[in-house]
Amino acid sequence: MSDVSGLPLIGAAALRARAAARVLRTLPTDTKDAALRAMADALVERADEVLAANAADVAAAAADGTPASVLDRLRLDAGRIAGVADALRQLVALPDPVGDVVRGSTLPNGLQLRQVRVPLGVVGIVYEARPNVTVDAAGLCLKSGNAALLRGSASAFRTNTALVAVLTEAAEKSGLPAGSVELLPADRASVGELLNARGLVDVVIPRGGASLIQRVVREARVPVIETGEGNCHVYVDASADPATAEAIVLNAKTHRVSVCNAAETLLVHRDVSFLPRLLSALADAGVTLHGDERAQAAHDAVVPATDEDWATEYLSMDMAVRVVDDLTDALDHIERWGSGHSEAIVADSARAVADFTAGVDAAAVLVNASTRFTDGGEFGFGAEIGISTQKLHARGPLGLPELTSTTYVVTGNGHTRR
Repeated sequence: MSDVSGLPLIGAAALRARAAARVLRTLPTDTKDAALRAMADALVERADEVLAANAADVAAAAADGTPASVLDRLRLDAGRIAGVADALRQLVALPDPVGDVVRGSTLPNGLQLRQVRVPLGVVGIVYEARPNVTVDAAGLCLKSGNAALLRGSASAFRTNTALVAVLTEAAEKSGLPAGSVELLPADRASVGELLNARGLVDVVIPRGGASLIQRVVREARVPVIETGEGNCHVYVDASADPATAEAIVLNAKTHRVSVCNAAETLLVHRDVSFLPRLLSALADAGVTLHGDERAQAAHDAVVPATDEDWATEYLSMDMAVRVVDDLTDALDHIERWGSGHSEAIVADSARAVADFTAGVDAAAVLVNASTRFTDGGEFGFGAEIGISTQKLHARGPLGLPELTSTTYVVTGNGHTRR
């Protein structure tokens, strides 16, 4: 067990979570599901308390000059609370991964070998002004048998405090141990302690902007599942249907601009004749277009782009536009500037689709579909903790199976090794 003397801010919470994790890993699915239902019902019943706390957070953030995109992430309303409650109910309907046999066999010597899914243990989540993550993370961790240490942002601390109070009261009344969900102080020092709580915390998952993720990866002594920013691209091939391309590009860019699966760059094959129409549709929707010389020649609303535009996750009504010579040129651009999150192609050519899906390196590749579909809920995973852009253990939306490890169970009949 790690010494908590160096963890004055989080030590007690981490110890409670560690004790709870030992109980959670053994709980039957029915107990966990009953707790999730109770948590969902409690959120709806006590929505007024949560909304009051959230209104105070939003007002304080607005007074501090917080950008509109961040305020949108922070803001809750009755519909969003109902949505996160529904996400908990969706988790009830999903299979419990704990105890699943990943593979098994009988060895030549008669030993029976099974690789079985088990909880990770204590999962620390560091995230920014997205209070829905508080509920999603708690639900995912509990369903997969893990205790959750939640460190949200200072801007959402009132909201997160209210949410965790509602969730923990309902969970404990339903038979879950105290410490199953713990909210950590929202200061910089608590992040440092969490990242150094080796022996108490089994894994840390950062969810937020590039600076947060880079700090976690740089400083952590605890294993990290890295989520990444979403510099996502839509490539429109020469074979694309004009109406399909317009619908997908508009949805990918404008459906909700402040999220990581919104498209930030449009790549268009030089032979696409409907580029002016496509750019007009984006401009008419209020998108500021930053383009190369060929994009500027196609529409007078396009302003010059720089390397900074190709590298930027705007999270706003801005989009970079580049006209490429061919699919290889598009793949080269994505390789240089992409973040490995979500990349989309719009094409009717089976060859173009096959070359793109084989050649692009991303957690999710979308064919004739908006990047907005890269989401745990849309994938049928229930809620998600984040989108992993790394290549070890888990990649893409982090759902229930991704919050487990495995144990090898070896069963013999008095076997001894010679």
